[in-house]
Amino acid sequence: MASILRQIVAGPRARHPEAGLDLCYVTDHIIATSGPSETYPQLAYRNPLDQVVKFLDSKHGEDWAIWEFRAEGTGYPDESVYGRVRHYPWPDHHPPPFRLVPMIMASMRNWLHGGELDGGGVASDGRPISANKDTLTQEQKDEKRKKRVVVVHCKAGKGRSGTVSCSYLIAEEGWKPEDALARFTERRMRPKFGAGVSIPSQLRWISYVERWTRGGKKYTDQPIEIAEIHVWGLRHGVKVDIEGFMDEGKKIDVFHTFKKEERVVVDPKAPEESGISDMIWEMAGYPAAKANQKAPEEAHFSDATNPGDDPSATEDKGKKHALKRKGTEILHKVSNKGTKPKNDSATSSKTDVTDNSEEEPGGMAVILRPKEPVRIPNSDVNISVERRNKTPKSMGLTMVTAVAHVWFNTFFEGEGPERDGKALDSGVFSIDWDAMDGIKGSSRKGSRAFDRIAVVWRVAGTDALPEEVLEPAEGQPVPQVRPADWKGANKEDPDSQKDLGLRVQSPASADVSKASSMAEEPGETKQNDGELEGVRSSGPTGEDLHVGDHGEVKENEKK
Repeated sequence: MASILRQIVAGPRARHPEAGLDLCYVTDHIIATSGPSETYPQLAYRNPLDQVVKFLDSKHGEDWAIWEFRAEGTGYPDESVYGRVRHYPWPDHHPPPFRLVPMIMASMRNWLHGGELDGGGVASDGRPISANKDTLTQEQKDEKRKKRVVVVHCKAGKGRSGTVSCSYLIAEEGWKPEDALARFTERRMRPKFGAGVSIPSQLRWISYVERWTRGGKKYTDQPIEIAEIHVWGLRHGVKVDIEGFMDEGKKIDVFHTFKKEERVVVDPKAPEESGISDMIWEMAGYPAAKANQKAPEEAHFSDATNPGDDPSATEDKGKKHALKRKGTEILHKVSNKGTKPKNDSATSSKTDVTDNSEEEPGGMAVILRPKEPVRIPNSDVNISVERRNKTPKSMGLTMVTAVAHVWFNTFFEGEGPERDGKALDSGVFSIDWDAMDGIKGSSRKGSRAFDRIAVVWRVAGTDALPEEVLEPAEGQPVPQVRPADWKGANKEDPDSQKDLGLRVQSPASADVSKASSMAEEPGETKQNDGELEGVRSSGPTGEDLHVGDHGEVKENEKK
C-alpha cells in the first residue's frame, strides 16, 4: 500500500528496483531527490530513508553527503544518515537568503573536490564555531574527487533543490544559466510536465548567482528600509505586507502591513476589473494546471527552464483557452441577466459580496507610505499581497480573490556586482502583476490585484558597516546553520496557507487566508498536492531507470 501511495504522489515516473526511489542524477556528481522520511504518515508516500541510505551506500560507499534545505524539518535525525548532512534550510516555494549561497556553494565544492565534510556551526558573527580540520593529502583528494557525490533535497526535490543545483553549476563549474536550467528540467522532469525550476523569484535568484559569479563573488548584506511603494492599477480590498527572513533564514516574518491612513490615492479612478470569472477558473485549475507547471514568460530564463511545447501540448492549450473563454461568456451572460437596476434592488446590499474599498482603497495611482520607514534586517525583501472581498457580517465569510508575492535583493538591484561589490545606497524595484510568484510555487494568483508596483528602498541609517559575505576558499572550513526541528511543527511561512476562495472571518485569521485548506501534519503539506507529479528518476547519463518483472534494472538510452 505504501508503494502505491508513493507512486500516486509522484505521478507517472520510473521506480528504482531496490527502493522505488524518486531521484535523478543532474550530473555525475549531483543527485536531486525528494525529501526522505522515516516516520508515518509521511513514510507512506515519501522516499523511505533506509532505502535511500541503502541505495547511496551501494552505489557510492562513503563518498556521498546530503545538503538539505527544509525549513519545515527534514523528517529524520542526522544520525540516521551517519551525520553526513549539511543544513541550509529556508521556507518552501521561496528563494534562499542570499547570504546562504556562498556557504552552500563552498561546502559543496569542498566535498566534491575531495575535502572533509565540515561540521561547523554559525556564531553570531557568521564565522564557523567548529569544523573538522582537512587532513587529506592532495593525492587522496584527487582520488576522492572522482567518486564524490552530493545529494540535494528539499520537499519535492524541484524548486529549492533545483535552485541550488543550477547555482552550483553556474558558480563552480562555469555553466551558463540557460544550460544549467535546461539540464535540471531534462533530468528531473518527465516530458510534458513543466519546468524543474518555475518560481519567478527563484529564477531571479539564479540570475543573481550568475551576476555574483561574474562580479568576483562579492556580496554585502546590510539592513535596509522600505520608504514607500508606488502602485498602478491597485484594486480595492488589497492587503499589502512587507516581509523578510528571520532566524537564519528559516522563518519569514511580516514587518509591516499597510493601513488605510498610509495610502495616498493620487488617481482615484477605478482600474479595469478582470472579473471574478478569472478567479473561478484559477480555482478550478485553469490556467496553471499543476501537472504542467511552467515559469511565466516574464520570469528570468523562462525559455531555458521551460521545456519546449510539442504540437499536442499546444493543441491542448488552445482547447483550454477556448473552454475558459466560452465558460467566461456564460458566466457574464448569467451575471448580466440577473442584474437589476439599483433602485429595484432593495436587498442587494445585504447579499452581494463587497470589496474593502473603505479600509483598503485602490485607484489608478496609489502611494503606500508607512508612517516610519520599514526596516528590514538584511538585503532580502518580500512584498506579499492578498485581495479580499467581504460578505455580509451575518455570513461571517471572506472571499479571497488574489494571492501573490515577490522577492528581491537590494544588493543586486543596487548593481552591486557591476560596481565592484559597492552597491547603490538606494533604488527602485519594479514588477508587473504577471511576473509575480503565485500560490505555493504555482502561477495561480487569482484575479488581478494591481497592474504594476515600484518599491522604493534605501540603506538603513545606521553606523554599522555592511557585512561582507565571502565564499570560503577551497579547503577552508565552511559554516552551516542550525537545522529546523526535524519532526516538523515549524511555522516558517506566514503565507503558506493562503489560497483562493472562502474563509471564515475571525480575529485570529484576519490577516491569514486559509481558504480551501485542510488540517495537515506539522511541517508537511497534504500528500495529494501534486508537487511530485511529473518527476522522473534518471541515471548519471540521463537514462530512465525502469523496473523489470523480476525487479531488475532496465536502463533505456536517453532519447
